[in-house]
Amino acid sequence: MRGRPLLYRSYEQDGGLLNTAAKRWWSAALLAVLVWVPFQASPDLVLLLATAAIAAIGAIGLNIVTGYAGQVSLGHAFFLGVGAYTAAVLNGDPAARSGVVGYGLDMWIWLPAAGLVAAAAGLLVAPIAFRLRGLYLAIVTLGLVFIGDHIFREAESLTGGVGVGRKAAAPELFGFSFAEPGTILGVPLARDQGLYFMGLIALVIMALFARNVARSGVGRAFAAVRDRDIAAEVMGVSLRRYKIYAFVISSFYAGIAGSLLYTISRFLEPGTFGLLLSVQYIAMVLIGGPATISGSIMGAAFVTLLPRLIEEVPSFVPIISGEAAGGFLTTQQLEQFLYGLLIVLFLIFEPRGMYGIWARARNYWKAWPFSY
Repeated sequence: MRGRPLLYRSYEQDGGLLNTAAKRWWSAALLAVLVWVPFQASPDLVLLLATAAIAAIGAIGLNIVTGYAGQVSLGHAFFLGVGAYTAAVLNGDPAARSGVVGYGLDMWIWLPAAGLVAAAAGLLVAPIAFRLRGLYLAIVTLGLVFIGDHIFREAESLTGGVGVGRKAAAPELFGFSFAEPGTILGVPLARDQGLYFMGLIALVIMALFARNVARSGVGRAFAAVRDRDIAAEVMGVSLRRYKIYAFVISSFYAGIAGSLLYTISRFLEPGTFGLLLSVQYIAMVLIGGPATISGSIMGAAFVTLLPRLIEEVPSFVPIISGEAAGGFLTTQQLEQFLYGLLIVLFLIFEPRGMYGIWARARNYWKAWPFSY
């Protein structure tokens, strides 16, 4: 019926990706703003936004296994590291340094390969994780971080060694380098703008794929496993199959994010992929909102931009110091404190995260001036 935008006649229409005119218009406006921003913001802010876009890919992957499928994972940093080092090895210069492996392959090879190798690592872990849940599963996945930390430190031919490291993969596709100034369709782009659009394009593709997975039969099976796994199994949902699917898809996303994330800093160091990195991604999911793609993006943007905001705190709060030592708190300590505090506050007061706040505000204005 015309004039009734929220009246759906089928499940397909109700579950459509952009099933209302308002969603289509707002999505187009948001995309236009995202394209406009890098030409107006400062280069360092644009690089931060590029980092946030790529980090959001990893957050979406963690949200698939934790938010949608309900499987607690603290080992996300391990899969990020696998993807990052896979890309660095496949793209690395064979003659760059003696003893360090490199094959000089192009981006269209190392990018999907990074996701596939990380997915293969997830496939190895998934059968073990299938038999566990809750705290036991969290401890097993936490062990992956320490196993990965040992492997990354000792495999010097792949990682370059502790304190030495190696160059990250170079984001060059079909002759165009995203990490160098260039021109696309007659538009000149600086290095920060090229990296930003690389991250934005990758995020849009991966987010759309994840959203389609979430609204498919696989996504509904994930939700059934998360909410009532015994009831789901009685209904014919294979717990083993869908838990493995969740871990493999999540690991693939982490591999893609890891391979792209360090193209911005251009450098990889084995000590990077520790427990703190996993905690940051957990914070992205919990602060942004579990089981939502939009929430993952919001959480990634918030956690990535938070250090930039904290850097301004010492100028307003004298007891906070920007130096490594001095003051009641350093900015790094404040950052870690805020991660923990925000996770606790969101879990207690807003379990749906930033997305839940946005949803309540949206629903309020939908019903305004009525309360129902």
